[in-house]
Amino acid sequence: MDNLKYNYLDDYLEQLRSKGKYSFTIKGIKNELNVSDEAIKKSIQRLKKKSRVELIRKGFYVIITPEYRNRGVVPPILFIDSLMKYLDRRYYVGLLNAAANYGAAHQQPQEFFVITEKPSMRSIKNKKLSLYFCFKKDWSDKDINKINTETGYVNISTPELTSLDLIYYQDRVGGLNRVTTILAELVDEIKPDKLMMTLERFNYIASVQRLGYLLENKIKNFNLANVVREFLSDKKYYPVLLKQQKGKVNGKKASNFWKVVPNIEIESDI
Repeated sequence: MDNLKYNYLDDYLEQLRSKGKYSFTIKGIKNELNVSDEAIKKSIQRLKKKSRVELIRKGFYVIITPEYRNRGVVPPILFIDSLMKYLDRRYYVGLLNAAANYGAAHQQPQEFFVITEKPSMRSIKNKKLSLYFCFKKDWSDKDINKINTETGYVNISTPELTSLDLIYYQDRVGGLNRVTTILAELVDEIKPDKLMMTLERFNYIASVQRLGYLLENKIKNFNLANVVREFLSDKKYYPVLLKQQKGKVNGKKASNFWKVVPNIEIESDI
């Protein structure tokens, strides 16, 4: 009888794959198959030993198809939307992965960055997967694109929001040198009118100052720098360090419009 139940699970996963899905949940199995918890547990253990499934979060698994068996897991872009719906979280794919989607990366990032709301969630870091969750208080859906993948639509930040997020999360993505290199490629995708609208919705003005400073002084894109300058022209803002660090500016003066104190020498590949 157990073998029959195991075969039911195999058939169930085949049906999911025929619908273009790469993931499943314990709850979904229970809703579809009339089998016991113990039978489901044994079936999943058997498939896991054969490297056919992998646990991502409690109750949420991915189906590993033959082309991904050597990696041990399918690319996150194929299951991230299903995972975040399962966790009931707003999200978008951002930072290095969003930039790479717009052609601003020398190679596909090994890490996968997802922006979501609090409460905090543990990131997933192992030999098979580097899935990082970054947290933000809020964002506007107007700054999110939906891209079509083979499993459906995935939320991803626009080039304009991506540029600001890269600066805000600079320490999470390898520092300002890496950020500046990526921005230098990303600017070709940033539209001045859309940038202005995104700036109006973005809640972290220090990142806006740093973006303007880099656009003008390091990337030399004066068109976009002037958009940021126009945005800040009627705003109240204070001196900030170019590289984020704890503590205050300590009386250092910023002799530029952006009120940015350059406490790091940028050495990007631009």
